[in-house]
Order: sequence, then structure tokens, then C-alpha cells
Amino acid sequence: MNRKELVSNIHSKKNFLCIGLDTDIQKIPTHLLSSDDPVFEFNKAIIDATSDLCVAYKPNIAFYESLGPKGWVSLEKTMDYIPKNIFTIADAKRGDIGNTSKMYAKTFFEYFDFDAVTVAPYMGIDSVTPFLEFDDKWVILLGLTSNVGSHDFQQTVGTMVKTI
Repeated sequence: MNRKELVSNIHSKKNFLCIGLDTDIQKIPTHLLSSDDPVFEFNKAIIDATSDLCVAYKPNIAFYESLGPKGWVSLEKTMDYIPKNIFTIADAKRGDIGNTSKMYAKTFFEYFDFDAVTVAPYMGIDSVTPFLEFDDKWVILLGLTSNVGSHDFQQTVGTMVKTI
């Protein structure tokens, strides 16, 4: 999805609503657990109920990876089900040396066809550059987080270096 399409969708829906699909198999309603693919069925229900309202879906990749091959199938089915006019973000927080980042980028941009992926730039520009080589794809850099432990590294690195 290009910038113009995303902005148009934001204007027509009058919001920036992004729905996280952090589908935890332990929290799925019990009536869905007997289906062939409970993760996909849960996601499908969420998408059916919200696709007219939101401008983006953001599957958290860890919830799919943790299920092994079945999780990747659930993610693929979810991506195929999301309407094409809705922005998709792979919440993967990837960031590694160049050739590894290139493979991550291929996974999310070519295989799964996400519009964007979250990237942790800790290892430097060569960990980000491979993601930037895809036309009409977006990179969301992880810069500052709000979790409890974020203070450990994000705001005290200078102090830590001095004490080490």
C-alpha cells in the first residue's frame, strides 16, 4: 500500500485505528479451540467485526512463531483474509546484520506481503537498510518503548557504560 492509499483510508474512516492481532492460543474463546485453526478463526472474527473501522492490522509475529509451522499457516491465512485496502504491519521487531535482515525483509515483504515491518535498529544502519530496499513497503523503527524495563537500556545507557 502506498502513502496516498493509506492517507485516503485514514481520511475516509476518520481515524488511525490499528488493531493488534496478538493472538494468544491460551486466551482464545473455548468454543473456537475445537476448530482446525483456532488462531485463524479468532482473527477472522476480529477482522469481520472491525475491518470497516480500522486502517491497519498488526499481527505480533511472536504469537505465531511460538506455534511452529501451524502458527505460520495461521498467519498466512490471516494475511490472505485481511482486505487488501487495509494496511498491514508485521510486529516483528527484527534487526540483525545485513544478510540476515535481508532474509527477514524477504519473509515479511515478499512471502507474507506485509505493508510494513517493525525493525529494531540497535545493530546499526546495515540492519535497517535491507528493509528499505522494497518499493511501497514501510519500515517502522523501534526507537523508544513504554514497557517497565525500557529504562534499563533506553534511558540509562550512558550511566551503565560508565559503571561497567
